[in-house]
Amino acid sequence: MSKPLDMDRIARELGAERRGKVASGGGCFGAVQLAAEVGARFRVPESGGRATDPSWDQQRLIRLSTATLEQLGQLAERTHASPMQVAAILLERAVHSAVGQQ
Repeated sequence: MSKPLDMDRIARELGAERRGKVASGGGCFGAVQLAAEVGARFRVPESGGRATDPSWDQQRLIRLSTATLEQLGQLAERTHASPMQVAAILLERAVHSAVGQQ
């Protein structure tokens, strides 16, 4: 049997602080909201290429499980964005929600 995760310890070792729970919308309405946000925020760069949010100026690599990447891919199909662009939007929503709960 595996040992349960100590989220307080993980946060402490990452130099983070736990601030509360993050709620997210799911289901069909959540996907529709996500697609609307992609449409409102993403623009094709003047130099061409994939549409993206012009305010994004940082790029980082993150590790994901195969299952999570597949789920992001399913959402991406509905939004006409890449799986990692969907991940970026969901991450921003979660961070803004958590910071707003202070």
